[in-house]
Amino acid sequence: MTIRILTYALRVQADVVGARQRASQIASQLEFNHREQTQIATSVSEIARNAFRYAGGGKVEFEIEGEAGPQSLVIRVSDNGPGIGNLEEVLEGNYESRTGMGIGLIGSRRLMDRWEIHTELGRGTTVTLGKLLPSRARLVLPVDVGRMLSRLEALPNPSSLAEVQSQNAELLAALAELQDKQDKLLEMARELEDTNRGVVALYAELDEKAMHLRRADEMKTRFLSNMSHEFRTPLNSVRALCGLLLAKMDGPLEPEQEHQVKLITKAAEDLSELVNDLLDLAKIEAGKVEVHATQFEVSDLFSALRGMLRPLLVTDTVELEFDPPAGVPAMVSDESKVSQILRNFISNALKFTERGSVRIQARLSPDGGNVLFSVADSGIGIAPDDQALIFEEFTQVPSAMQRKVKGTGLGLPLCRRLASLLGGEVWVESAPGSGSTFFVRLPVIYREAAVPELAAAQAAAEVPADRDWILLVENDEATRAVYEAHLEGTRFAAVSVSTLAAAKMLLRAHRPAAVILDIVLPGEEGAAWPWITELKNVDELLPILVVGEAGDERMALALGIDACFQKPLRREALLEALGRVTSRRDGGLALIIDDDEAARYVIRRSLQRSMRLAEACDGIAGLEAARRLKPDVIFLDLSMPGMQGDEVLMRLAGDPATAAIPVVVVSSREIDLDLGQRLEAHARAVLQKRDLSVEILTRTLASIAREAAAP
Repeated sequence: MTIRILTYALRVQADVVGARQRASQIASQLEFNHREQTQIATSVSEIARNAFRYAGGGKVEFEIEGEAGPQSLVIRVSDNGPGIGNLEEVLEGNYESRTGMGIGLIGSRRLMDRWEIHTELGRGTTVTLGKLLPSRARLVLPVDVGRMLSRLEALPNPSSLAEVQSQNAELLAALAELQDKQDKLLEMARELEDTNRGVVALYAELDEKAMHLRRADEMKTRFLSNMSHEFRTPLNSVRALCGLLLAKMDGPLEPEQEHQVKLITKAAEDLSELVNDLLDLAKIEAGKVEVHATQFEVSDLFSALRGMLRPLLVTDTVELEFDPPAGVPAMVSDESKVSQILRNFISNALKFTERGSVRIQARLSPDGGNVLFSVADSGIGIAPDDQALIFEEFTQVPSAMQRKVKGTGLGLPLCRRLASLLGGEVWVESAPGSGSTFFVRLPVIYREAAVPELAAAQAAAEVPADRDWILLVENDEATRAVYEAHLEGTRFAAVSVSTLAAAKMLLRAHRPAAVILDIVLPGEEGAAWPWITELKNVDELLPILVVGEAGDERMALALGIDACFQKPLRREALLEALGRVTSRRDGGLALIIDDDEAARYVIRRSLQRSMRLAEACDGIAGLEAARRLKPDVIFLDLSMPGMQGDEVLMRLAGDPATAAIPVVVVSSREIDLDLGQRLEAHARAVLQKRDLSVEILTRTLASIAREAAAP
């Protein structure tokens, strides 16, 4: 419902002043406070002034809207002028006018609860203003409007002088209000200043206490570290002496004495475990634990854990099961620390599981950035209230089995610290009687892994198993893309690294068909030539192609580089050079005579890119293969069933068909002086199996090749 109060016409300039006074008077009768009256009057004055200035006149309508509270005072100022063509620009405050157009519109909109404008070019403008009546105001009915109009008629006629006086009074009141607020702000500022001084003093006190706490923590860490080391020496002595007694070195023990010594040994072992855990925790807290990030396969980690922990199975009622980690990529992290976390989880699971199984799993997270390990058992389980406590130092959950399996209470806290150190986290899911599952989530690539190691690990993952691959050492991404496009559709695959350090690490474990190297790498100027020399000394047979500048050909030829190019490198020239330098290595045959499958695999894997390979599992088969195949080199094991390796070596040397074939002895046993002299007469080299690597084998082959080429 709308209740009309009055309509005020804008015919002459004095009517603008009259509209302001009427707005103030009506607001006063509607019980608006003085500040609200000023806002309403000012807003009406600004819109009425615009109507008179730009449209030559108009009208102001005062109304009450609403049948029930809260009601609103609505004031509508309308004119029949030209309208506003750039209304959006005016309302956004971007319009600049010497007459002040737009300022009144923006100002009045900020003062009122409701503000609407409607304008049409050539048809005028209507501005609607609204203000909610105060909550203290009584409901306005139609009958109240008559009394309101009577009171308005009794007031003096509007005049400019009265309006100026009214505005002066309003300004004085506003200034007084501002002064009062300024005084309060100053008082508040003084209070804040006092508070700040107190806060500063409190911070100083907190800093002092924090410093004392840090010192205490450092002293505790230093004490744990020093005492752990000091404890180890007597503990090792106790264990060693107990071992002598149990070995009955000084005579037999009585059954009771033997039992007592075994108890002492067990106590010393438990104390040693406690000392080791304390030392590990102290190192982590002191920040002295280093993370040695290397690349490893989770399947290999599981194999090592299986063999390490199987002796803990003291009963046939519990099975230890490792699920194959399908889809889990090679990790770049500290393998020993990951193993330590899982060992603690598994040993705890075996301790508290009387029958059933302990299952170890690993799976890749959906985002591909983490590996989630889980160790699930069918043991006694852990109550929800105790699950947070088990990761605190020296805390053990009371249970019937706790009396049988004593522990230090440090294993799980250490797991939590190690996981955090590796950028991961641990948690447990369990229920009493339903078993427990311990989880550790670790990043696939340790976030602080050295950049060359990380780059080498990523490149190693791209090495194909069924194709010849070319190592591209090039930092420019666009150039690498060109080389990869050149090799696409050929028998070669491209594997790229951007630094010499990453290339070195990759070549330690993998041998490419050839290397393409940019001589000028940013930040490594002058380092390429020494690295090529080092690489040629280790693997003289490895083809190296360099991409350099004019004048580099002479240096390349002096170092024995196979080809030298300048950018841009054409596809035809690259493929011709690769075909030429890789084909020169074809036809070389190595015969491996060894009954150890692992040793044959290491040699085969190391040389498969540079030579053809044949194998024999014993001495007799090896002699027959040597006569039939006439290999370029023989790798011979000394310890084999049946005919020993030294006898095979003598027969090879005594047979004219095989006497000229160079033989490399590969032994797993130590060579004494007498055997060494006999081997030296007929073998070109003697290697230990523990030292077998791509580097050692290629260096040995290069030495044999140099001896054969010498006059």
